[in-house]
Amino acid sequence: MPYKYIGRTIDHKGKTIWEIVGNLKNFGVGRMIVRNSFERYPEKSYMRILKVEALPNPAKPSMDERRKVKVYIDEVFRGNKCPEHSMINLASYKADYKLIPKDEEANYIDNKALATRIVPRTVELPPLLKELVIRENLANGDPAEKDNEVEVAYVQGPYARYRIAKEGEKPDFEITMGLGTPASPSLYEGIGLDFSK
Repeated sequence: MPYKYIGRTIDHKGKTIWEIVGNLKNFGVGRMIVRNSFERYPEKSYMRILKVEALPNPAKPSMDERRKVKVYIDEVFRGNKCPEHSMINLASYKADYKLIPKDEEANYIDNKALATRIVPRTVELPPLLKELVIRENLANGDPAEKDNEVEVAYVQGPYARYRIAKEGEKPDFEITMGLGTPASPSLYEGIGLDFSK
């Protein structure tokens, strides 16, 4: 009879941070570690250990609680260095970390980040809202094309690899509200939709 696994699967591969730093001189301060789950990106991601603190024993010991440790790091994610030091505390029990050998550290440091992309400043309104604005403009005697675009609000984190296009600058790509090309155009025959927009 074949085995049937129940529950969530994980793709972690490696050791916990406590298993790594517990076997190193000076608890690995100055050494580099990497999460295996971040190695799926083409740019290099790594963390340099700055300080290690053990956490006190929990009231109800369990395997996960005993293995937690507080580690202060300098982090480089996808080739971009985080401007501030960060801390690994809650995710330190995950068996997903590996130590980078000293002779391979140069391969991670010399890696360059991707170029900064220029993103559009404005985007056209969604079709239904655009139609409402056109009708309102015509009712007020304004041109139909007035106020058919809205400014885009981007979330800019510490690893942002983009910048907003300046006035008159051409972005690297356009965001359109068209339907695109459907997988089955025969389903839309006879209803008068234009898929070229």
